[in-house]
Amino acid sequence: MSDYGGLRRTPLYERHLSLSARMVEFGGWEMPVQYSGIIDEHRAVREAAGLFDISHMGEVEVQGPDALPFLQCLVTYDVAAIPPGQANYALMCLPNGGIIDDLFIYNLGDHYLIVVNAANTTKDVAWMRGCAAGFDVTVTDVSERTGMLALQGPAAEALLAQVAGADLAALPFHGVTRGIVSGMPAIVARTGYTGEDGFELFVAAEDTAQLWDALLDAGRSAGLKPCGLGARDSLRFEACLALYGHEITEETNPYEARLGWVVKLDKGDFIGRDALQRIKQEGVQRRLTGFEMVGRGIARGEYEIRDLEGAPIGRVTSGMPSPTLGKNLGMGYVPIALSAEGSEFDVVVRDRPVRARAVKMPFYRPRYKK
Repeated sequence: MSDYGGLRRTPLYERHLSLSARMVEFGGWEMPVQYSGIIDEHRAVREAAGLFDISHMGEVEVQGPDALPFLQCLVTYDVAAIPPGQANYALMCLPNGGIIDDLFIYNLGDHYLIVVNAANTTKDVAWMRGCAAGFDVTVTDVSERTGMLALQGPAAEALLAQVAGADLAALPFHGVTRGIVSGMPAIVARTGYTGEDGFELFVAAEDTAQLWDALLDAGRSAGLKPCGLGARDSLRFEACLALYGHEITEETNPYEARLGWVVKLDKGDFIGRDALQRIKQEGVQRRLTGFEMVGRGIARGEYEIRDLEGAPIGRVTSGMPSPTLGKNLGMGYVPIALSAEGSEFDVVVRDRPVRARAVKMPFYRPRYKK
């Protein structure tokens, strides 16, 4: 990884330029937002496969005799229920139940690998190390020496089999293992952030470009395309996957964010448990709600939401035209009374209230291989 003028660059920066990617700032990184176009890349992932550079994400290793009890204290999910060779989603919360970050925990047998959001890496590592007091555990930030790629889409399994073998490509949903991919040692996981089947691959930073080239070469005839942050956002949006800083923040809790399923109150004590137990018992006042624009207008993040009497009741967290569904959709927090399917409210688009109607989430049903 490198730093240029305050913006960090992944090992694939030169590859992105050679592919005529449009580069933008994202979370302190200079990243590709698109290559051939967001809609074109979006459709490639839904119909064939896409390859994403996600080396900006943070990777943290947790190891030592107390690794499991430490993680049980740190996150909301029951880490004891993640056996070696498996991974799962989890939340790291403040004592008041606010979400510090969402993350993925990979059990590699001899240690745990945790992937955190790029913009939160420094904050998260500091929090983890502060919480490690009293535990015989080592928390190591390995982000600098780790490259990460996401191979996503219905053709991902066949493409991975070409460069890694059928056994590695046959991983179960949320499975994780070590292996050789195109001659390079790698950690391979059947995880992703697109609502499609696919894999995330971890390699040494110096091997990232070679793996990127090998995957693009292998997938050329199958319709594999390099994809940027724009398609990554539209894909996760259709599947209603939370984006930190939008659907979830330190000011939101798991229950109002529809993430109560990842809170295991009966596993024992953990940071935020008392607050979350109280929130669950008392109920939330607002809830993340998906909606379709009934009137003409596109909902965008931070647009105001009003009730039908004109009173402000919330804000849009994410919104855009759905490339797959052909509808103008959005997500935002509204009072519980207006979160049920069919409820109507207004989104203020350029100072004009535009009618919206609550719809079922997710907008697009994920096609994970289970």
